[in-house]
Amino acid sequence: MSNKRSLAIIFSIIFVNLLGFGIIIPLLPLYASDFNASGLQIGFLFATYSICQIFAAPLLGSLSDRFGRRPILLISLLGTVVSFVMLALAGNLFWLFAARIVDGLSGGNISTARAYISDITEEKNRAKAYGIIGAAFGLGFVFGPALAGVLGKFGHATPAWGAALLALGALVFTFFWLPETNRQSVSTRRSPWREIPLQLSRPVIGPLLWMDFVYWAAISVYQTTFALFGSTRFDWNISQVGYVLALVGFIGALVQGGAVGPVVRRIGEKQTYLVGLILTVVGLTAAAFAYDWRLFIVAMFPAAVGAALSNPTLVSMISRAGEQEEQGRVQGVSGAMESLGRAVGPIWGNGFLGFFGEGPAYLSAAVVLGLLALWGGQIPSLKQRDSQSSLSSLRVQGRDD
Repeated sequence: MSNKRSLAIIFSIIFVNLLGFGIIIPLLPLYASDFNASGLQIGFLFATYSICQIFAAPLLGSLSDRFGRRPILLISLLGTVVSFVMLALAGNLFWLFAARIVDGLSGGNISTARAYISDITEEKNRAKAYGIIGAAFGLGFVFGPALAGVLGKFGHATPAWGAALLALGALVFTFFWLPETNRQSVSTRRSPWREIPLQLSRPVIGPLLWMDFVYWAAISVYQTTFALFGSTRFDWNISQVGYVLALVGFIGALVQGGAVGPVVRRIGEKQTYLVGLILTVVGLTAAAFAYDWRLFIVAMFPAAVGAALSNPTLVSMISRAGEQEEQGRVQGVSGAMESLGRAVGPIWGNGFLGFFGEGPAYLSAAVVLGLLALWGGQIPSLKQRDSQSSLSSLRVQGRDD
């Protein structure tokens, strides 16, 4: 099977999976509100998945290096199906949390899919490939929230059933059509959780992983408070939230699918990443002060474009900083750091929302992303840092451990 066809299949799998996830984003806060959950409890509800991923992602990434990408993708998709069924059947807040725990412990599909892409692409084309996969995310967020808006009219459990069916479709698709790519390396036997401090200590990958954590902590403030932000400030219902999120996702899909590759070729990965951060800061700052819904939607344009530029380029830089045979471990740790950010962000954002209102939540995220842009500007280019790294000695150290 050609690499293009494999990439298309990964695109399709991620799109279907993110379509289900996109259904949940506008649903979960309002679903939890049915059980009288506070803003802080809703923040912890979003964070639960990410906290579980902190522990699960390194293990799943390491297992994908040893036993192949395909089995891990199948396991993670099965967990997603089960979690959405639990969500649909939930009768109280406890079962909502239980559903997110199941999904978090089994959900290694994103980091494993990134490792799969690394297996089938050359380094020079990796940012473009991650941009195309990012477009699958964007399209998932286009149709997912819109579908939530339609299905939400029939009750809060209905979108969860829809998400379960979509994840089941992705599971079947993966089982029958996705080939294995990894050579199932056994070059390391160390504990997968020891990968986190090991990777963070590396001169090339370490700073990028910390930036990954800070980035997602700030971005998840925007993502997980969006429904309550719209409901509180503009009195939007679940359908209106879904439609606006669909618009934001459509913008991101266009940029990631068509603009990331050309922009990276013109100005480089690092500069593309920094430009993306700056645009996101501008958008979130404007959104914090927008009290007219039309101005808010306009503010979402630079925020969506910025996130669409910065996310795939950061993923590509992390991937290129690691050796090919360790992509599962590297992406597993990257997934753990992103999950840590997604655990901190919802608690921080929803806490701000509950105590200080909508504006300060978005403004605080913008400030953190601005500081991240200043930090990123001080980091030398990846090629310069690669010449200073000692990847071989770290691999020897890992075997000795």
